[in-house]
Amino acid sequence: MADVGLLLEGTYPYVSGGVSSWVHQIINGFPDLTFALCFLGSRKQDYGDKKFKLPPNVVHLEEHYLNEAGGAPPIMKAKGDKPMFDLNRELHDYFRAPQVMAERGGQVLEQMASELEGRMNRSQFLYTEASWNYLTEQYKERCTDPSFVDYFWTVRTMHTPIWLLSNIVETFPSVRCYHSVSTGYAGFLGALLKRRHGKSLILSEHGIYTKERRIDLYAARWIADNRTMLQRDATEAGYFRTMWIRFFEALGRMCYDASDQIIALYEANRLRQVQDGARAERTSNIANGIDVVRFGALRALRSEAIPPIMCLIGRVVPIKDIKTYIRATRIIASKQPDIQAWIAGPEEESPDYARECHELVVSLGLQDNVKFLGFQKLTDLLPQIGLVVLSSISEALPLVILEGYAAGVPTVSTDVGSCAQLIYGLDDEDIALGASGAVVGIADPQALADAAMALLMDADAWHKAAAAGIARVERYYTHPVMFGRYRAVYDQALAGPTISSTFANDNMARCPVQQAPAIQLEDAALEEVENELAADLIDELMEVQGDKPVAPPEIDIKL
Repeated sequence: MADVGLLLEGTYPYVSGGVSSWVHQIINGFPDLTFALCFLGSRKQDYGDKKFKLPPNVVHLEEHYLNEAGGAPPIMKAKGDKPMFDLNRELHDYFRAPQVMAERGGQVLEQMASELEGRMNRSQFLYTEASWNYLTEQYKERCTDPSFVDYFWTVRTMHTPIWLLSNIVETFPSVRCYHSVSTGYAGFLGALLKRRHGKSLILSEHGIYTKERRIDLYAARWIADNRTMLQRDATEAGYFRTMWIRFFEALGRMCYDASDQIIALYEANRLRQVQDGARAERTSNIANGIDVVRFGALRALRSEAIPPIMCLIGRVVPIKDIKTYIRATRIIASKQPDIQAWIAGPEEESPDYARECHELVVSLGLQDNVKFLGFQKLTDLLPQIGLVVLSSISEALPLVILEGYAAGVPTVSTDVGSCAQLIYGLDDEDIALGASGAVVGIADPQALADAAMALLMDADAWHKAAAAGIARVERYYTHPVMFGRYRAVYDQALAGPTISSTFANDNMARCPVQQAPAIQLEDAALEEVENELAADLIDELMEVQGDKPVAPPEIDIKL
């Protein structure tokens, strides 16, 4: 029996990135514990070889691909279990108004989850008259999109992975506790495992999964919208887009309800978890930590001169807003022609977006300035650069900022996640260390360019920022601090669950937590970006989709 069952969605060990690096740190940081890994992906062809060598205390790895859930069960003709679909109706009413149906909702959720291999199995969902009647009834009552065909396939595609997850529950090896690194499908799997086996469930969220999925879904081009131009409102998402958002919100609530310990990276995200349905008394913050000694040794490899090289270290995907970084480079290059803007990260996840980024570089005449490096070892990269840059529209607590600090490299970042905290400090003692870079608004190439030039072209400012970053990471963001906190988390989880193995009753008093201004500011900026994305996509979606039915979408669950 392994000690910890790690539930991993679209991340370790097949995808590089901050979350995967953190998982690898955790496994290596607890050599006395054994880990069984469950990887959930979209399709096997979307992933190459492992990006990490598994440590010896990983005793099991299994992979499941949600778009390859196997053939449908044999077609059957049956009336179906009407009482179960009545319960299903109650469950969806609960998801729409969780506070109104608090106590009853938890009971219904428990009943439904226990019947996924019984009275509400996949055949019941796919083939029965009761299922058809429920589906058509919901379409007539709620759907504002005229296409029943698209509604039918959206519902089927959305729910099919649930039965794959239910099968995993029956076959996953026995462990002493479960640890999911997101909500979503992995978090829902954790909730099912908790209910089935009665072991503790830990949830660690780096970003807020539902928020990041929301951004992805606003930009997704596979989601049908069959309204005419006169029926559309640029301020409102289409019905199917909204359905997907609500679906992931529901998965998140089920994971929150089942989790014994809910961990965020910083306070604003903890408050967001509470806002989204997590019990405040189960939440806490544990910041990321890095190997300061390993990355600190890189400072000896740096040249005395400040390299005119800035580097965005991350995946080439829309949420990283690579295009703003490229446009900022155009502004800098007009004043500092020798500027180099590197992009170090894989391009396979969103090939269309990567192609658009390459085309933008050419159209702006930046072929000599912008370099796409692909995946790079940070220990080779950091001694060569003068500035770490993040232009993302969503982040949590980026490890790359901390690793850059330890290597003596300051940062310019957008005002997302905990980036302002990492750059300017959290409390008075932290703030007194000084600014270790600069923070700018989302999607503002001019501000990003100005902040980068202010550091790269002013040696005194650059050295002060580098010194502040070194002091900050060495004081607050080390491995010993992070591992010490997680040791307490694992000790508590291995001692047994602190809440019932059933899904939690929502009639317990919730701790009122006032929403922090940081969340309000970030959400306002996020909402503005989302609205712009939605408006920009309307014409393009109409052109792509026209009057043709849209094939069932594939599920892209990479983080």
